[in-house]
Amino acid sequence: MRIAVLNKDFCKPNKCSPYGEKPCIKYCPRVRTGDKTIVLSKDEKYVIITESLCSGEGICIKKCPFKAISIVNLPDPLEDQITYRYGSDQFSLFRMAIPKKGKVLGLIGENGIGKSTMLKILSNELKLNLGRFGENAPDWKEIIEHFKGSELHQYFEDLREGKLNIVYKPQNITVIPQYVTGRVVDLLKKNDTEEKLNQIAEKLNLTKILERDISVLSGGELQRVAIAAAYLKNGDVYLFDEPSSYLDVSERINMAKIIRGLSAENKTIIVVEHDLAILDYLSDYVSILYGEPGVYGIISHPQGVRVGINIYLNGYIKDENVRFREESIVFHERPPQESLYSSGDVIFSYDDVDISLGNFKFSASGSEIHSGEIIGILGPNGIGKTTFINSIANLVDNETQETMNKETKSKLSVAVKSQYIKFDDDRIISDLINEIKLAAHLSQSYKKRLLNSLKLERLRERYISELSGGELQRVAIAKCLSTDADIYLLDEPSAFLDVEMRLQVAQLLRKSIEELKKAGFVVEHDIITQDFIADSILVFDGIPGLEGNALAPQSLRDGFNMFLKMMGITFRRDSITKRPRVNKSGSNKDAYQKRINEFYYIPK
Repeated sequence: MRIAVLNKDFCKPNKCSPYGEKPCIKYCPRVRTGDKTIVLSKDEKYVIITESLCSGEGICIKKCPFKAISIVNLPDPLEDQITYRYGSDQFSLFRMAIPKKGKVLGLIGENGIGKSTMLKILSNELKLNLGRFGENAPDWKEIIEHFKGSELHQYFEDLREGKLNIVYKPQNITVIPQYVTGRVVDLLKKNDTEEKLNQIAEKLNLTKILERDISVLSGGELQRVAIAAAYLKNGDVYLFDEPSSYLDVSERINMAKIIRGLSAENKTIIVVEHDLAILDYLSDYVSILYGEPGVYGIISHPQGVRVGINIYLNGYIKDENVRFREESIVFHERPPQESLYSSGDVIFSYDDVDISLGNFKFSASGSEIHSGEIIGILGPNGIGKTTFINSIANLVDNETQETMNKETKSKLSVAVKSQYIKFDDDRIISDLINEIKLAAHLSQSYKKRLLNSLKLERLRERYISELSGGELQRVAIAKCLSTDADIYLLDEPSAFLDVEMRLQVAQLLRKSIEELKKAGFVVEHDIITQDFIADSILVFDGIPGLEGNALAPQSLRDGFNMFLKMMGITFRRDSITKRPRVNKSGSNKDAYQKRINEFYYIPK
């Protein structure tokens, strides 16, 4: 089976050959023999590929200057398993995940691999077409017959008859204020069909913000409100798309417990989540999506949650004999040796800091950061992490900033990747790529690693306004790390990134700071990602919204222990992959690790 996919966003016929025949058409062997395998669309905005005529040499792929064409050969048996296709030369999804009543299905896979498409199908926003469209599209009778004998048969039967009340918590919660106005309590009351508002407000720590206007909420607050609104609706099927974004560790655990609570009410729940520890904690079973982003996605057979996540990390599905990643993802079982950079050159030092912002008071113990060192920042939301980042970047207009090291700071330059990403202009990504390639202060190997790790070439012809949350995050990280600076400040760089990209970004940050011999501060709520990034940990404590305090940086072991003790959470290690897994509160492992004060790393 051969599928040919054209990315219409990338295809630019007027640019690749303004006055002559387009390279993909000109060099296609079948076109040269007289077939119309590739032709220009009527409006001449993109080309059209006829798969049945394509011989699969791949010359058009190599000749296309914008990398807009993908041709993939797949096993023939998959031809009967295609469930949805957007068009004749567009993305294809094979198979379907199987939701079950009273169970939480976790979806894991790269961005652009079909997770959102599957959620849209299960919510009836998209109707299954079995790979056929137009006049040849199947009707409901044929679709239901296609799944006869499987657990999906009844689901689609109920979907057709309108028997399923479906509740959907979207991925991008930052756009909610554009569509919803008024107080938080008014929004939640509209959804409160069973008078559970007070209960859910307490569990998600929403009590103090119920009277606030939705327009002034932070990302974490918006996320918790969106989860509460979904929970309060009386649904049969609940779809949660990346519910942990912007939440701190304790909030993520609370969110997971609430979703688990829905399964106890015999609801059907599907969750897309990139934080592996949280996915593991809340799911009963998982489906892995693999393939080629933007081209095709294949949904694996359902797996037990522990086995499924381990399969994803190893990159090999044994029962399907499929390897979808060349290398396994490996975790540290024990903390690395003491930072190699603690004795290096001091890049930045600061005295004790005291900042007042309205009713909020923040203090930080003085410290220093060395060449090649990354300090990871951990703490609850509303505790002053972003305030601290801003104070270093000299972005906070406050007299207490005078306590910072004036002599050192006046000579420093800072690059910032903010939590909420904004660009001054709607620029095309190719401009940023060219700026990186021309940057005199960066080595060629550094430029290549930056562009390849963040997969920026795939976005070359896109504009900032066209990017998804994950794509925008990658561009912002690239802009920050390509800036000539002494200190790099990154606030939640893993938000909206899939598992593989999170770990690639973590490795990129490590190698970048080491090569540049500069320093970095990274705010990150994903514990596993933070472990990959940091040399030492800066723990924040206090009362969210009222006061915050940052202690001096500590070793990874001491820092994680202190933070997780504050959160009341312990992690055990998987016996095969050594990945961290959240212990159930009160379990034997949880009690043992708390007793010996080892909340994250396995005791020696």
